[in-house]
Amino acid sequence: MSSSSSIDQPNVITCKAMVAWEAGKDLVMEEVEVSPPQPLEIRVKVICTSLCRTDITAWESQAIFPRIFGHEASGIVESVGEGVTEFVKGDHVLTVFTGECKTCKHCESKKSNMCQVLGLERRGVMHSDQGTRFSVKGKPVYHYCAVSSFSEYTVVHSGCAVKVSPQAPLEKICLLSCGVAAGLGAAWNVADISEGSIVVIFGLGTVGLGVAQGAKLRGASQIIGVDINPEKYEKAKCFGVTDFLNPNEYNEPIQQVIKRISGGGTDYSFECIGNTGMVTTALQSCCDGWGLTVTLGVPKTNPEIASHYSAFLSGKTLKGSLFGGWKPKSDLPSLVNKYMNRNIQQA
Repeated sequence: MSSSSSIDQPNVITCKAMVAWEAGKDLVMEEVEVSPPQPLEIRVKVICTSLCRTDITAWESQAIFPRIFGHEASGIVESVGEGVTEFVKGDHVLTVFTGECKTCKHCESKKSNMCQVLGLERRGVMHSDQGTRFSVKGKPVYHYCAVSSFSEYTVVHSGCAVKVSPQAPLEKICLLSCGVAAGLGAAWNVADISEGSIVVIFGLGTVGLGVAQGAKLRGASQIIGVDINPEKYEKAKCFGVTDFLNPNEYNEPIQQVIKRISGGGTDYSFECIGNTGMVTTALQSCCDGWGLTVTLGVPKTNPEIASHYSAFLSGKTLKGSLFGGWKPKSDLPSLVNKYMNRNIQQA
């Protein structure tokens, strides 16, 4: 692997990366060339990356290939591009799939974390010049969510990285760059769960466990977990789930079971699977008058949500959540501190 001769003049790096050449086909370990960071970009040595369900959904269905997936990662800054003042070589960082420019209308508002400059990138290129920093034998390889962490090195916009304490274990906190943070934020920021409330969570993966932990820390009295995998129950209990329901074990719609054991419906419902049909089920599971359903999952098929208007006439609310409402640069350092202080645990 080649290395940069200086911080000011980094060279192309050749390293290993998992490349997706076609939708649904096995990823291939390739030698990839990673270009130096351009203005306002940083090149990161990826220390730890995890697999998010969204990566799988995109790999199976999206048309932009070849591509390097991965968006949930931690690493160390290897070099910085022109104009970068926030980072220096050696800084520990979390990469984030949605950035924070701090100057656009949404960044300046307390109501949104949807940066208009560095928001979710869907075209497989960098925000700055609509180009790619990866290639294999001269052939461009596209990015995913402006991160592409299934590579030993990657290039991200400096607004899509968050500096963290060098004492924080990178192999642990990488989950705060997506899944755990998304779940905690959905519980705290989007739903604002109140003490003594009843909560149901559909899907007990990393995101669902994050929601459960957030609900537990807010003092929820009952946290119902819904999943078809009974092996998840023991871990779910550690994160606050009090009741486990496997829909395959019931001869009636699971929403009826939930309404019965919750005394008429939950205060909050969270859809963490990425299934629009389950969004409707979650909405039907919460109570009339004030029941709130939050959807966090990214659907692979059937992206439209269908629900009877009577659900909304009865006072129920349906809300979406991106990254739990966190502004990444402003808020993630505090989450890392909470983990370091043992106030939160990782899935």
